[in-house]
Amino acid sequence: MDIEVLGRAISTLPADDDHPYRTGPWRPQTVERKADDCVVIGELPTDLDGVYLRNTENPVHPAMSVYHPFDGDGMVHVVGFRDGKAFYRNRFVRTDGFLAEQEAGRPLWAGLAEDPAKSPTQTGWGARGRMKDASSTDVILHNGVALTSFYQCGDLYRLNPTTLETLGKSDWHGKFPGDVGVSAHPKLDEHTGEMLFFNYSTRAPYMHYGVVDARDNLVHYVDVPLPGPRLPHDMAFTENYAILNDMPLFWEPEALQAGKYAARFHPEIPTRLAVIPRRGQTSDIQWFEGAPTYVLHWVNAYEEGDEIVLDGFFQTDPEPPAGNGTIYQRMFRFLDNELMGPKLHRWRLNLKTGRTKEERLTETTTEFGMINGLHGGRRHRYTYAATALPGWFLFNGLVKHDLDTGREEHYSFGEGVFASETAMAPRIGSTGEDDGYLVTITSDMNRDLSECLVLDARNVADGPVARVQLPERVSSGTHSTWAPGSAIPGWGERDDAATAIGL
Repeated sequence: MDIEVLGRAISTLPADDDHPYRTGPWRPQTVERKADDCVVIGELPTDLDGVYLRNTENPVHPAMSVYHPFDGDGMVHVVGFRDGKAFYRNRFVRTDGFLAEQEAGRPLWAGLAEDPAKSPTQTGWGARGRMKDASSTDVILHNGVALTSFYQCGDLYRLNPTTLETLGKSDWHGKFPGDVGVSAHPKLDEHTGEMLFFNYSTRAPYMHYGVVDARDNLVHYVDVPLPGPRLPHDMAFTENYAILNDMPLFWEPEALQAGKYAARFHPEIPTRLAVIPRRGQTSDIQWFEGAPTYVLHWVNAYEEGDEIVLDGFFQTDPEPPAGNGTIYQRMFRFLDNELMGPKLHRWRLNLKTGRTKEERLTETTTEFGMINGLHGGRRHRYTYAATALPGWFLFNGLVKHDLDTGREEHYSFGEGVFASETAMAPRIGSTGEDDGYLVTITSDMNRDLSECLVLDARNVADGPVARVQLPERVSSGTHSTWAPGSAIPGWGERDDAATAIGL
């Protein structure tokens, strides 16, 4: 394995750092590396072709007072596969905030758990002023370019999907909604090439929904009026509709008026789901009500007769009790899946009657569900989700949910080994929904190393068919995506990707 250092970030984190989310599995990286023709344990399938991209919260400066793990700077990792070989890169996303703080040599923005007044740049809410837009939440591929996003609405930063060079921000030919930005999880329809998105803010109408076509043109953008400021995190879509939400976990209005952002769950208020035609107007929105909860992540949605079938993770306790623990235990209880109890859940929204039917799909606590991307907006049978270490925001296992039979197939990464969100990569010429591979990056605390694991999606419990060794133990991360080589410009030519794996 040939390893080259691409760059280093200037870090001011203390050498004796003891923060629980900046040490151990969350130890941040400061060095950017590339590794060509990586060492592989086992045998990489030759019909695995494309890149696994994963975003990471990776801090380089301490907080002004209290650090929250979502405050870290965006760092993207890529593992590329072609002809049975693999390459690796990791690069910081060159956001405006990252560059400004590198120049200043100190933090310039207050974090999620800090007083907004501590931000000398504070002019608004979220990443539009109150917080640094770290672009550290999700990553997708649209129009041949990797896009990174931020969970409280920000810019979409454009990256080369093989070199991870930052290419600037999405502009959409001058129509990007810069006053509000884009929320954490824009959605790609792999059949049309369209990207669907929403944003939200503290100003009426509080939410917007939009569509960007396959050529990066903003072709649709409408208001989605809400009763007040809300905290939606994710959305879903079908072939003909988009589904947005108004959940009863939101900022306390009285605190918000005082400039404080305190989220509270209101169990007396129902969940509301908005169904809008993909190119529909505000007047076309049809609202459905359901049991009170909070859904951090949706899995997928599809049409079945008069109904929209919507799958997501229903939190049984969206606001766990604070208790008498340490400040970290109180603050990070919203990161503990064991406490919040997300369960795979199904909502059936009848477009003719306006009624909602709900059912629990499993009693297993899982989250961060992924599917075969070709089934996005279409009927799906399988969901690949993560189990979490109790008390921590760490993924310690993988579950394949068969939604037709109710069968579950489990795989544990082992004690002290933690994975990223696991993407499904259809094999070249695949003929079935689970005909492909599962790909994830692990942080192994026992051996002080990281690997990219490749599993057979049809035989999850058998464990990895191949392990790609990475040049450094990487910080634990979350969201990821799979991009087939066919979606990457120049992938079939002698480009950087080909050079990296020795072609």
